[in-house]
Amino acid sequence: MTPQPTDSPEPFWNLETRLASALLILAGFIGAAAYTHSAGYFVTFMTGNSERAVLGGFLGDAALAIGAAGLIACFLGGVVVASLCRRHWWRNHPHGATVLTTAALIAAALVDSVLYWNDNDLGLTPILFVAFGMGALNTSFVRGGEVSIPVTYVTGTLVKMAQGIERHLAGGTHRDWLGYAVQWGSFMLGGLVGVVVAGRDMLFAAVVGSLIVAVYTWLADLRWSRRANARLP
Repeated sequence: MTPQPTDSPEPFWNLETRLASALLILAGFIGAAAYTHSAGYFVTFMTGNSERAVLGGFLGDAALAIGAAGLIACFLGGVVVASLCRRHWWRNHPHGATVLTTAALIAAALVDSVLYWNDNDLGLTPILFVAFGMGALNTSFVRGGEVSIPVTYVTGTLVKMAQGIERHLAGGTHRDWLGYAVQWGSFMLGGLVGVVVAGRDMLFAAVVGSLIVAVYTWLADLRWSRRANARLP
């Protein structure tokens, strides 16, 4: 009787990897499009906004400081609200955050249509809603009460990829870094699409993209959802 393997590795391109790639493409698209078609506002790069808030205060540029601080506050608000919703209403599906992100983008598009449609660039007010949505999107993957895949924190992803490369060189396998490389590549692909495809009405394109990703996540295999939910506190 031939013995059966008992510890076969899980396929790399599994459901979690596919979902993460979809969300990272969406985040890269929105981040690049918002930056390109606004006054240079960051909706995914809170490190940059933190530096701009400090520099704006130091240089006496109140508009720069207040705008950056507002983006940080809205980003944090998105994380908090999505986390509360996840704890009380989304326990049966860890990707309800995409629905909240889509709602925030719809609000941003409506506000832009009313206040800034005749302007060449997007104003700060709709971008605040976009930052809220990006904060919410970062709560999509949670394990043990902590974010396991930060959708917009690409710097951390690159650090983990580099550490994985070192482990591979020290005797590990390509799996030590390939997942992080796919995440980074997905974000870069989304950024490229955001720059090339989106025009002045990029918020409506972002709504469509976010809605497609939200539908995809809600139709995903519920077995993965139950497995992720079992790890929640």
